Formats: sequence, C-alpha cells, structure tokens
Amino acid sequence: MSTLGAWSEVGRLRTVIVHRPGLEMRRLTPRNAHELLFDDVIWARRAREHHDAFVQLMRAEYGITVYRVHELLRDVVDDPAGRAWLLDRKLVPDEVGVVGLSELRSWMDQLDSAELVEHLIGGVAVEELPADFRHWAEQAYSPSDFVLAPLPNQLFARDSSAWIYGGVSISRMARPARRPESLNLAAIYRFHPAFRDVGFPTWFGHPERPHRGLATLEGGDIMPVGKGVVLVGMGERSTYQAVSQLAQALFDGGAAARVIAAKMPAERASMHLDTIFSFCDRDLVTVYQPAVESILPISYRPGDRGIEVTVERRGWVETVAQALGLERLRTLPTGGDRFVQEREQWDDGNNVVALAPGVVVAYDRNEYTNARLRRAGVKVVEIDGSELGRGRGGGHCMTCPVWREPAFD
Repeated sequence: MSTLGAWSEVGRLRTVIVHRPGLEMRRLTPRNAHELLFDDVIWARRAREHHDAFVQLMRAEYGITVYRVHELLRDVVDDPAGRAWLLDRKLVPDEVGVVGLSELRSWMDQLDSAELVEHLIGGVAVEELPADFRHWAEQAYSPSDFVLAPLPNQLFARDSSAWIYGGVSISRMARPARRPESLNLAAIYRFHPAFRDVGFPTWFGHPERPHRGLATLEGGDIMPVGKGVVLVGMGERSTYQAVSQLAQALFDGGAAARVIAAKMPAERASMHLDTIFSFCDRDLVTVYQPAVESILPISYRPGDRGIEVTVERRGWVETVAQALGLERLRTLPTGGDRFVQEREQWDDGNNVVALAPGVVVAYDRNEYTNARLRRAGVKVVEIDGSELGRGRGGGHCMTCPVWREPAFD
C-alpha cells in the first residue's frame, strides 16, 4: 500500500496536514470577521499555543508525521518553478485588477520564501506595499484594505483538500473568501518533494481544469469509510453537480464501488457532514440527532449506462451500516439536554478526529459529549478549545489525513 491515501475514517493515522494559525488570524477584526467567514475574533498567540500542543500530541504520543501548510509552501516557493506556477495563478486581474499587477508581482517575486508564504496566507494590506508603487493601490483601496485578502480558514485543513483512498480531491470552495486556500494545496501536491514524484490521481479539482457554475465540493463533507464506500455531505457547501462528478471519477478509477450522498438542509448547523456526524470507532459514530435525522441518503453506484442513483428508504445511519456490512452502527448523540446539545454541537462536539480505532481528539469544552464517549469505551484525548473553537471547527476540520490505514480487513 502507498504511504499516501486515506483508506478509512478511523484506521491508524500516519500522516496529516495541518495549518498553524499565523498572520491571517491577527488580521481578523470585528469589522471584517463576517466577510472572512468567522463569527468571532481569535486570540492569535494563544490559538498558536493550543495548536502547537495539538501537533505535539500527535507527533510525540502517537508517532504521527505532521506537515504544516506554511512549511510545505516554503519548500514549494523555494523552487523557482513552484513559485512561478503559484504566483501566475494567484496574481491575476480577476483577483487584484490590472493597474499595478506587474509591480505587485515583481515585489512578491523578490520576497524570501518565508515572507512570501506569510503573505500568501496572511494577505497583503495596502500599507505594506513599497512606497514607490503604493499610490496605485491607494487610488482603489482605503489604507486598511487588503490587496490580497487573508485566509484565516486555512486553519481548517480538511476543507481545502481531502484524500480518498489512493487519490486526492482538491476543493472548489463554495465561498469566494475560501477559494485561494485550495490553490495553496494544489501547489503543494504538484511541487513539494513529498508528493510530486509519488504519482496519484486527482479525483476532483484539477487546477488545470477548473470547475465552474454550481459545482462546489469541500473536504469537510468527504469521508472515505472503507470497503469501497465514500460518504459525501450535500448541503450548504457541497453540491450535487460536484458530488456526481466526484462519484464518476472514483468509479472510473476503480477506487470506490458506492458513494452515499447525505442530502442535508442548507443550514449553518450542518455546514459540513463532519459537523453533525463523525466516526469514533469502526462501528461507533457521534451524531447531532436533529440534523442527522433529517438527512436523505442517496446512493450512487457504477452502472452499464453511467451512474445508477438510488434514494434510500432507510435512514442515514442504517444506510451507512448496511454499506459497511455492519449489523448496526452504534450512535452516540451529542451530550446533555437539548440546550447543551445545541451548544456542544456549535462548539464542535461532533467534530472529533480519530487517531486510531476508539481514540479521538476532542475539545475539552464539550464536557457532556466527551463523557458520553468515554462511557461508550472511547479514549478521548482533550485539547484546549477556548480559542481554536471560536473558528467553528474541531479536530476533524483541522486535520487533512494524507495517510490513514484501513479500518476493516
């Protein structure tokens, strides 16, 4: 088996990509937070400390290889070809306009790799431009505006790309504020030595064949659960147009035998499938019941005349159990009374990430849900969620597994 690929949701985690909060978090303000898809501003230094502790836990206690986005990107832009490829696609008229484009490109080309990456993720404010060509930006922007917007959601590394068995899906994000995140990951997979010479298929989101129209797909909706089955949320952020293309690519590549779409209400509470439903063990999931009970399961299978579509009569949990050959799938609802359940789902109580079967990382603030998990026999490793949790994403959102072992024989 290749050392690249996600072969389950709970098999032993070997290699993962995360993003350490940086300059982009310091750019968040009450004025721009909503535009950048945050509900609150984050104490950036404390968030970095909490994230570092999370990374150290995975590395030291579980032997997981952890890549960080900014470090991978530094290696990419150290390579002149990687730097040119990324800037050719980042600095385009549709993003930065025409006037001053060549000057901006010249300035960013001259930055050392660490500073360039800091601005690729953290953005470029008008006041940071060199004085000799700042005038063009001052005519179009106010001094506190960004020529390149920061990407605070890069923190949620699961969303911008997702590994599905032996290949990768590079997301086309639903919100324009998040789309540049995927370009960073595309550059990493194309130019970084850890990926460029391995050889793997891109199931969706090939950067040279951009998707248009209504096709959007985000990694928080994607779960390769094993036995040739892939679960995909289809709601606020991922659409039928993209999910059907992903299914076709997986079938054509022989990577999957069945894709089960979770048709969800397009609501913030069910932004991604992993905000309401996450695997904790081979036969155990945590669920936010009010949302999961409303899911309509739709199965896609390869057929003689293209994709065969079945609207399932069973509920979501029963459909997933049947697809995995399980007698039943144990469900653990979000803990507490209905008020606590709503709070803990909002605080990512259902967004846990498995490090191995029956071992999950969860925010410490979700006391009721964590207690329920422990009573069910799950080892819950808690991390501080006081700052990272303000971004509305837990351990599952913050991790992009690039090598995870199978959970089933």
